[in-house]
Amino acid sequence: MWKWLHSYADPQRAYNLSGTLLPWFATLAIAFIGVGSVWGLLFAPVDYQQGDSYRIIFIHVPAASMSMSAYMAMATSAFIGLVWQIKSADWAAAAIAPIGAVVTFIALITGAAWGKPMWGTWWVWDARLTSELVLLFLYLGVISLYASFEDKVLAARAAGILAIVGVINIPIIKYSVEWWNSLHQPATIKITEKSSMAPEMLYPLLINIFGFGLMIGAITLVRFRAEILARNGMRPWVRELAKAEGVK
Repeated sequence: MWKWLHSYADPQRAYNLSGTLLPWFATLAIAFIGVGSVWGLLFAPVDYQQGDSYRIIFIHVPAASMSMSAYMAMATSAFIGLVWQIKSADWAAAAIAPIGAVVTFIALITGAAWGKPMWGTWWVWDARLTSELVLLFLYLGVISLYASFEDKVLAARAAGILAIVGVINIPIIKYSVEWWNSLHQPATIKITEKSSMAPEMLYPLLINIFGFGLMIGAITLVRFRAEILARNGMRPWVRELAKAEGVK
Protein backbone atom coordinates (compact mmCIF):
# COMPACT_ATOMS: atom_id res chain seq x y z
CA MET A 1 0.00 0.00 0.00
CA TRP A 2 2.79 2.42 0.93
CA LYS A 3 5.26 1.29 -1.73
CA TRP A 4 4.69 4.50 -3.69
CA LEU A 5 6.35 6.40 -0.83
CA HIS A 6 9.63 4.60 -1.36
CA SER A 7 9.92 5.86 -4.93
CA TYR A 8 10.43 9.34 -3.48
CA ALA A 9 13.15 8.14 -1.12
CA ASP A 10 15.54 8.72 -4.02
CA PRO A 11 16.95 12.23 -3.39
CA GLN A 12 17.40 13.04 -7.07
CA ARG A 13 13.81 12.16 -7.90
CA ALA A 14 12.51 14.15 -4.93
CA TYR A 15 14.67 17.11 -5.94
CA ASN A 16 13.43 17.07 -9.53
CA LEU A 17 9.78 16.67 -8.53
CA SER A 18 9.96 19.57 -6.09
CA GLY A 19 11.59 21.69 -8.79
CA THR A 20 8.73 20.90 -11.16
CA LEU A 21 6.09 21.81 -8.57
CA LEU A 22 7.77 24.97 -7.27
CA PRO A 23 6.81 27.39 -10.09
CA TRP A 24 3.17 26.30 -9.90
CA PHE A 25 2.97 26.74 -6.15
CA ALA A 26 4.76 30.11 -6.25
CA THR A 27 2.68 31.54 -9.11
CA LEU A 28 -0.63 30.43 -7.64
CA ALA A 29 0.37 31.67 -4.17
CA ILE A 30 1.14 35.15 -5.50
CA ALA A 31 -2.12 35.22 -7.46
CA PHE A 32 -4.34 34.01 -4.62
CA ILE A 33 -2.75 36.16 -1.90
CA GLY A 34 -2.78 39.19 -4.21
CA VAL A 35 -6.47 38.81 -5.05
CA GLY A 36 -7.55 37.89 -1.53
CA SER A 37 -5.59 40.67 0.18
CA VAL A 38 -6.67 43.43 -2.22
CA TRP A 39 -10.28 42.28 -2.08
CA GLY A 40 -10.33 41.91 1.69
CA LEU A 41 -8.31 44.98 2.67
CA LEU A 42 -9.71 47.43 0.12
CA PHE A 43 -13.08 46.26 -1.14
CA ALA A 44 -14.73 44.09 1.54
CA PRO A 45 -17.49 45.95 3.43
CA VAL A 46 -16.87 47.55 6.82
CA ASP A 47 -17.93 45.41 9.80
CA TYR A 48 -20.86 46.99 11.64
CA GLN A 49 -19.31 46.28 15.07
CA GLN A 50 -15.54 46.36 14.57
CA GLY A 51 -15.28 48.85 11.73
CA ASP A 52 -12.17 48.59 9.58
CA SER A 53 -10.11 47.04 12.38
CA TYR A 54 -11.57 43.62 11.53
CA ARG A 55 -9.64 43.59 8.23
CA ILE A 56 -6.62 42.12 10.01
CA ILE A 57 -8.47 38.78 9.83
CA PHE A 58 -7.42 38.53 6.18
CA ILE A 59 -3.87 38.00 7.45
CA HIS A 60 -4.49 36.64 10.96
CA VAL A 61 -6.93 33.84 10.13
CA PRO A 62 -4.91 32.40 7.21
CA ALA A 63 -1.74 32.54 9.31
CA ALA A 64 -3.42 30.89 12.31
CA SER A 65 -5.06 28.14 10.27
CA MET A 66 -1.92 27.42 8.27
CA SER A 67 0.20 27.33 11.44
CA MET A 68 -1.75 24.24 12.42
CA SER A 69 -1.78 22.76 8.91
CA ALA A 70 1.98 23.22 8.59
CA TYR A 71 2.50 21.51 11.93
CA MET A 72 0.41 18.53 10.83
CA ALA A 73 2.41 18.32 7.60
CA MET A 74 5.66 18.44 9.58
CA ALA A 75 4.48 15.79 12.04
CA THR A 76 3.25 13.56 9.21
CA SER A 77 6.62 13.83 7.47
CA ALA A 78 8.39 13.07 10.74
CA PHE A 79 6.15 10.02 11.27
CA ILE A 80 6.92 8.71 7.77
CA GLY A 81 10.61 9.24 8.41
CA LEU A 82 10.49 7.36 11.70
CA VAL A 83 8.31 4.45 10.58
CA TRP A 84 9.49 3.87 7.00
CA GLN A 85 13.02 5.26 7.43
CA ILE A 86 12.64 7.58 4.45
CA LYS A 87 15.29 10.27 4.81
CA SER A 88 13.60 12.66 2.40
CA ALA A 89 10.61 12.75 4.77
CA ASP A 90 12.94 13.86 7.56
CA TRP A 91 14.33 16.56 5.27
CA ALA A 92 10.79 17.71 4.51
CA ALA A 93 10.01 17.98 8.22
CA ALA A 94 13.19 19.97 8.79
CA ALA A 95 12.24 22.26 5.90
CA ILE A 96 8.74 22.93 7.24
CA ALA A 97 9.67 23.70 10.86
CA PRO A 98 11.09 27.25 10.44
CA ILE A 99 8.29 28.21 8.05
CA GLY A 100 5.66 27.02 10.52
CA ALA A 101 7.37 28.96 13.31
CA VAL A 102 7.28 32.19 11.30
CA VAL A 103 3.63 31.73 10.32
CA THR A 104 2.72 31.01 13.95
CA PHE A 105 4.57 34.16 15.04
CA ILE A 106 2.62 36.17 12.45
CA ALA A 107 -0.62 34.68 13.79
CA LEU A 108 0.28 35.70 17.35
CA ILE A 109 1.37 39.24 16.39
CA THR A 110 -1.67 39.93 14.23
CA GLY A 111 -3.91 38.40 16.88
CA ALA A 112 -2.43 40.76 19.48
CA ALA A 113 -2.93 43.73 17.15
CA TRP A 114 -6.55 42.69 16.65
CA GLY A 115 -7.09 42.02 20.34
CA LYS A 116 -5.91 45.46 21.49
CA PRO A 117 -8.89 47.45 20.12
CA MET A 118 -11.36 44.61 20.74
CA TRP A 119 -10.33 43.50 24.24
CA GLY A 120 -8.42 46.55 25.42
CA THR A 121 -5.19 44.58 25.87
CA TRP A 122 -2.48 43.07 23.70
CA TRP A 123 -2.48 39.70 25.44
CA VAL A 124 -4.59 37.57 27.75
CA TRP A 125 -3.84 34.06 28.93
CA ASP A 126 -6.79 32.80 26.97
CA ALA A 127 -6.96 29.09 26.04
CA ARG A 128 -6.70 29.77 22.28
CA LEU A 129 -3.86 32.28 22.61
CA THR A 130 -1.93 30.16 25.10
CA SER A 131 -2.19 26.98 23.03
CA GLU A 132 -1.09 28.89 19.92
CA LEU A 133 1.93 30.16 21.89
CA VAL A 134 2.68 26.55 22.87
CA LEU A 135 2.59 25.71 19.15
CA LEU A 136 5.33 28.28 18.54
CA PHE A 137 7.43 26.73 21.32
CA LEU A 138 6.93 23.30 19.76
CA TYR A 139 8.19 24.56 16.42
CA LEU A 140 11.20 26.15 18.12
CA GLY A 141 11.84 22.91 20.00
CA VAL A 142 11.84 20.91 16.77
CA ILE A 143 14.19 23.42 15.13
CA SER A 144 16.52 23.31 18.15
CA LEU A 145 16.66 19.52 18.15
CA TYR A 146 17.51 19.42 14.46
CA ALA A 147 20.38 21.82 15.13
CA SER A 148 21.61 20.26 18.38
CA PHE A 149 23.03 16.99 17.06
CA GLU A 150 25.92 16.51 14.67
CA ASP A 151 24.44 13.13 13.79
CA LYS A 152 21.58 14.19 11.53
CA VAL A 153 19.87 10.80 11.77
CA LEU A 154 19.71 11.10 15.54
CA ALA A 155 18.64 14.74 15.21
CA ALA A 156 15.78 13.80 12.89
CA ARG A 157 14.68 11.03 15.26
CA ALA A 158 14.62 13.30 18.32
CA ALA A 159 12.92 16.16 16.49
CA GLY A 160 10.45 13.78 14.89
CA ILE A 161 9.38 12.33 18.22
CA LEU A 162 8.76 15.83 19.60
CA ALA A 163 6.81 16.80 16.48
CA ILE A 164 4.58 13.74 16.74
CA VAL A 165 3.95 14.15 20.47
CA GLY A 166 3.12 17.83 19.90
CA VAL A 167 0.20 16.92 17.63
CA ILE A 168 -1.92 16.70 20.78
CA ASN A 169 -1.83 20.50 20.88
CA ILE A 170 -3.61 20.88 17.52
CA PRO A 171 -7.11 19.82 18.66
CA ILE A 172 -6.61 21.92 21.79
CA ILE A 173 -6.06 24.99 19.61
CA LYS A 174 -8.96 24.07 17.34
CA TYR A 175 -11.57 23.40 20.02
CA SER A 176 -10.32 25.58 22.89
CA VAL A 177 -13.05 28.17 22.34
CA GLU A 178 -15.66 25.42 22.68
CA TRP A 179 -14.12 23.53 25.61
CA TRP A 180 -13.39 26.54 27.83
CA ASN A 181 -14.73 30.03 28.42
CA SER A 182 -12.78 32.20 26.01
CA LEU A 183 -12.52 35.81 24.93
CA HIS A 184 -11.58 34.57 21.48
CA GLN A 185 -14.51 34.47 19.11
CA PRO A 186 -15.79 31.08 17.87
CA ALA A 187 -15.02 29.85 14.38
CA THR A 188 -16.72 31.88 11.67
CA ILE A 189 -15.90 29.43 8.86
CA LYS A 190 -17.81 26.18 9.27
CA ILE A 191 -17.78 23.09 7.09
CA THR A 192 -21.08 21.46 8.07
CA GLU A 193 -23.01 24.64 8.86
CA LYS A 194 -23.55 28.03 7.27
CA SER A 195 -20.67 30.41 7.98
CA SER A 196 -21.54 33.46 10.03
CA MET A 197 -19.61 35.83 7.74
CA ALA A 198 -21.11 37.73 4.84
CA PRO A 199 -20.04 36.30 1.47
CA GLU A 200 -18.29 39.60 0.61
CA MET A 201 -15.98 38.98 3.58
CA LEU A 202 -15.88 35.19 3.46
CA TYR A 203 -14.71 34.74 -0.14
CA PRO A 204 -11.54 36.87 0.10
CA LEU A 205 -10.75 35.21 3.42
CA LEU A 206 -11.01 31.74 1.87
CA ILE A 207 -8.87 32.86 -1.07
CA ASN A 208 -6.18 34.11 1.30
CA ILE A 209 -6.27 30.92 3.37
CA PHE A 210 -5.70 28.88 0.22
CA GLY A 211 -3.04 31.34 -0.90
CA PHE A 212 -1.18 31.06 2.42
CA GLY A 213 -1.22 27.28 2.05
CA LEU A 214 0.29 27.56 -1.43
CA MET A 215 2.87 30.06 -0.16
CA ILE A 216 3.95 27.70 2.62
CA GLY A 217 4.13 24.90 0.06
CA ALA A 218 6.32 27.00 -2.25
CA ILE A 219 8.74 28.05 0.49
CA THR A 220 8.86 24.48 1.78
CA LEU A 221 9.84 23.25 -1.67
CA VAL A 222 12.68 25.79 -1.79
CA ARG A 223 13.96 24.72 1.62
CA PHE A 224 13.41 21.03 0.84
CA ARG A 225 15.56 21.30 -2.27
CA ALA A 226 18.25 23.03 -0.21
CA GLU A 227 18.09 20.26 2.40
CA ILE A 228 18.51 17.61 -0.30
CA LEU A 229 21.57 19.32 -1.72
CA ALA A 230 23.08 19.83 1.74
CA ARG A 231 22.66 16.15 2.64
CA ASN A 232 23.83 14.80 -0.72
CA GLY A 233 26.69 17.12 -1.61
CA MET A 234 29.03 14.26 -2.52
CA ARG A 235 26.60 12.45 -4.83
CA PRO A 236 27.58 12.44 -8.54
CA TRP A 237 24.27 13.93 -9.64
CA VAL A 238 24.72 16.87 -7.25
CA ARG A 239 28.21 17.48 -8.60
CA GLU A 240 26.90 17.37 -12.14
CA LEU A 241 24.16 19.80 -11.17
CA ALA A 242 26.72 22.15 -9.63
CA LYS A 243 28.82 22.02 -12.79
CA ALA A 244 25.75 22.72 -14.93
CA GLU A 245 24.96 25.75 -12.77
CA GLY A 246 28.54 26.97 -12.98
CA VAL A 247 29.38 26.34 -9.31
CA LYS A 248 32.98 25.37 -8.69
